Amino acid sequence: MAHIFHFLLALVVIAALALLVSKDKKKIRIRYIVQLLVIEVLLAWFFLNSEAGLGFVKDFAAFFDTLLKYAGQGTGFVFGGMNEKGLAFFFLNVLCPIVFISALIGILQHFRILPLVIRAIGTLLSKVNGMGKLESFNAVSSLILGQSENFIAYKDILGKMSKNRMYTMAATAMSTVSMSIVGAYMTMLQPKYVVAALILNMFSTFIVLSVINPYKVEDEDDLQLTNAHAGQSFFEMLGEYIIAGFRVAIIVAAMLIGFIALISAINALFTTVFGISFQGVLGYLFYPFAWIIGVPADEALKVGSVMATKLVSNEFVAMMDLQKMAGQLTPRSEGILSVFLVSFANFSSIGIVAGAIKGLSEEQGNVVSRFGLKLLYGATLVSLLSAAITGLVLA
Repeated sequence: MAHIFHFLLALVVIAALALLVSKDKKKIRIRYIVQLLVIEVLLAWFFLNSEAGLGFVKDFAAFFDTLLKYAGQGTGFVFGGMNEKGLAFFFLNVLCPIVFISALIGILQHFRILPLVIRAIGTLLSKVNGMGKLESFNAVSSLILGQSENFIAYKDILGKMSKNRMYTMAATAMSTVSMSIVGAYMTMLQPKYVVAALILNMFSTFIVLSVINPYKVEDEDDLQLTNAHAGQSFFEMLGEYIIAGFRVAIIVAAMLIGFIALISAINALFTTVFGISFQGVLGYLFYPFAWIIGVPADEALKVGSVMATKLVSNEFVAMMDLQKMAGQLTPRSEGILSVFLVSFANFSSIGIVAGAIKGLSEEQGNVVSRFGLKLLYGATLVSLLSAAITGLVLA
């Protein structure tokens, strides 16, 4: 009963926070929200509790584990025996595999396999979410291509989009994660929570955006997804994706160096002046949210601190903090927190998404920049909803 109470309380709080910034409350369509919520709860139970769902997760994790082993061959060749000696573990075993997985995504894109998958799943989703096909396609393509590369697929129609649609497109990109980085997450979190979060975030995004940014699509745009690498030879495309993957790995490494150093310095300053670390202060701010989504009261402060760290820095820094807490949290709290962490909802993503769009359309990039904090607000509510649903189905 406690699980149900926390879930219902979380729904009320998340709905109230979404309604606070809703663009047009009269256009909210409750039927689709309820429909999506029921589907999402069933999917959460399937992936986290059922034998078939856990079997799927196990196979999916094994597939990525195999990919990581192949990636290790390339890393080992370049960096010699550093892998075996456990040196630079995070960079070599977590970040470098992104290069290999990015190359695989490029190959699937080149042979037009991904566009078919995106269109098929997007069409199916548009039947149940009450949104346009464009928004549904974007939810799938964001998951596969990532928040930067994703918008290239829509570059021919970006300039024609309304502000409503641009908010939905940008918020979706911030609320999901890139498939190229999933392998890295699986080295830091239990794979079942990573897989569950990928699916739950997609549906949570539709639900939250249906409240914050409701609108009805009357006339669908011509949805010809752009082939960003048209005219390129196979090896030109492959080189481009490999370099893009390495760029992501280096950017993540740079962000980690900077954020971890800053947080350490700020923690020391706060501890000296106030007798409590900066993360400790943030923990108190997020404490009620952690408790509302189902974390036991005696663990909510620790969990709240990690949730806040993810918001102000990024998910990798927060995942490393979670790893340091091994054995200090119950499996239930670990599961709820893990699902919350699997998204790009943080301050730095505002600049990444706006910059990616600005590179394709100056005007629309400026529109997205003005959304700024509202994008992060919506994406954080998405993470909270996914975590709350996880709390409902976990024992």
